[in-house]
Amino acid sequence: MKQHLIVLDLDGTLLTDQKVISEKTKMTLTKALEEGHQVMIATGRPYRASEVYYKELGLTTPIVNFNGAFVHHPMYKDWGLYHTPIDLSVVHEVVESMHEFDFNNIVAEVLDDVYVHHHDEKLMNIFKFGDPTITTGDLRNYLKVDPTSMLIHAPKEKVPLIHEHLSTVHAEVIDHRRWGAPWHVIEIVKSGLNKAVGIDRVAKSIGISKENIIAFGDEDNDLEMIDYAGVGVAMGNAINPLKNIANEITLSNNDDGIAELLIDRLNLKLNKEEYS
Repeated sequence: MKQHLIVLDLDGTLLTDQKVISEKTKMTLTKALEEGHQVMIATGRPYRASEVYYKELGLTTPIVNFNGAFVHHPMYKDWGLYHTPIDLSVVHEVVESMHEFDFNNIVAEVLDDVYVHHHDEKLMNIFKFGDPTITTGDLRNYLKVDPTSMLIHAPKEKVPLIHEHLSTVHAEVIDHRRWGAPWHVIEIVKSGLNKAVGIDRVAKSIGISKENIIAFGDEDNDLEMIDYAGVGVAMGNAINPLKNIANEITLSNNDDGIAELLIDRLNLKLNKEEYS
């Protein structure tokens, strides 16, 4: 069988709702690696919040973070480091415009540094994974460098209005995606970036063609990735727009959807006692 590149989103895809990798899924991915396939992660998370899963799976591939705004190889610096942040002037314009809306908070991330517009202990706890440097205060004053990404946290009923504003006023310079519940968040990266851009760079570097890419996702920020892959797979818990464009739909993240599809498509043989 030809070598495949298996691409995994994290939240809602590789990870169960308890934020762990199930034993069956882990064993299946290990088996795929043993049989010569490649496995990589493509996530909206920063590397510091995905490193633990990268190491748990024993990966040796580059990784796509921040939805394509940061692509690097954790093990080989010579592979290259591709960091494409948002222009600081655009960030200041967005922050300024958000004060016309009823928003809860704005977070900017510069790789492993986090800037929080308003102090919010509950929100800040989410970003403490990986022990980043956290700065609190008006981003227009405290943020001095181009950030990798921005997050706008707003009441659910205000998110569509903010989404429309960003599409109308800033469409040429930023791309933005909505998170699902329980956090109603709009995530912003520089225009033209998405997971597919990063995956394409990785696939070309390891010599795997697009038709031999199997990608798994569940949310808004996986749309381009699922459309790009030779086999785009929507999880059973995925949003409907993703299911509509996917080549296949598997079981949910809590039901070993990744494992079930890979066992069938790659003809992997697992010993049930190993994961029971």
